[in-house]
Amino acid sequence: MTRLPDFRLEACFSRWEFTARHHMTASDMQTMTLSELLALADDQDRVAFENLSLGYTTTYGDPALREVIAQTYERVDAADVICFAGAQEALYVAMNVLLAAGDHAVVATPNYQSAETVPLALCEVTGVALDPNNDWSLDLDQIRAAIRPNTRVVSVNFPNNPTGKVISTADFTDLARLCDEQGIRLFSDEAYRGLERDPARTLPQAADLSHRALSLNVTSKSLGLPGLRLGWIACRDRGLLNRLERAKHYTTICSSAPSEVLARIALKARTTILDRNRALIARNTPLFDAFFAEFAEAFRWQAPDGGCVAYPRYDGPEGVEEFCARLVEEAGVLLLPASIYRSELTATPTDRFRIGIGRANSEEGLAAFAQWMKAHR
Repeated sequence: MTRLPDFRLEACFSRWEFTARHHMTASDMQTMTLSELLALADDQDRVAFENLSLGYTTTYGDPALREVIAQTYERVDAADVICFAGAQEALYVAMNVLLAAGDHAVVATPNYQSAETVPLALCEVTGVALDPNNDWSLDLDQIRAAIRPNTRVVSVNFPNNPTGKVISTADFTDLARLCDEQGIRLFSDEAYRGLERDPARTLPQAADLSHRALSLNVTSKSLGLPGLRLGWIACRDRGLLNRLERAKHYTTICSSAPSEVLARIALKARTTILDRNRALIARNTPLFDAFFAEFAEAFRWQAPDGGCVAYPRYDGPEGVEEFCARLVEEAGVLLLPASIYRSELTATPTDRFRIGIGRANSEEGLAAFAQWMKAHR
């Protein structure tokens, strides 16, 4: 395995995430306090948390948590689930298990950086770009054309980070079928599932569509609980899950016991939390619509199909990189410019930036943003 490059997004966040006055590029929903989460617990889970023994837990994850996770799928049992310390560990372990020198992977772009850099450190990778000129569509013919005899993985993410794109159920189902026909693993990052603006557009989960496919999810994004550091992979191929478990022995070994109980509480209250989060996005979206309409000469805005991030275009003369740098330095408003999402695999737009619409204090950030824009028009 070759050395991994610096993680551009995290390097940016290490400088600005907790120092910028207005974190307007957050990729997670507004979180809650521990007491607010515990208020959603049933009596059994509340007692379990209060009397928790802080020892090691099982590598696969707490059996009761895995049972609750399985209930969020249609065809997945608890034995088809393995837990990880967030989605990042899950992605890293999965790619190292699925790919080796001499293999080939196909990865959709733009994406969360490790979705392409981890495979690239292991084998040859072909990128297939979502089309910014066609509503970020995914061309299945391009996926098909990219497949080689040694292709082992096709990796996608919907709702997409950073674009907010949700493809059609027909296309996603066809993609799963194509991967099965070719003997390829579909790796599907589903971290934003449940935040679709139109619930009718919610995609089926890959692990429900195919015995071979892997569904990645986490408590961080749709549920707004990144501090739990609790993610999972669902896959009905238990032989593969056994290989993932053995690989996890070299990373975290097991999850945090308190996080497992708290994640169990959150997933049992999933409907309540997602209803709250979708309502917050519905409240915020008109605020962002109005802001970008006011400055329509500088931006091309489209609300996300799903998730809580969007990827508008900036048309200012200085370019999006200088724009974002000056905005955070002068107004304390943090956005992520297109360079964070550049790809080694495909061309990616250079005039975009990521903005988050899932936080409760969006009015304050938009006001500071608007004040700066008016002063610099």
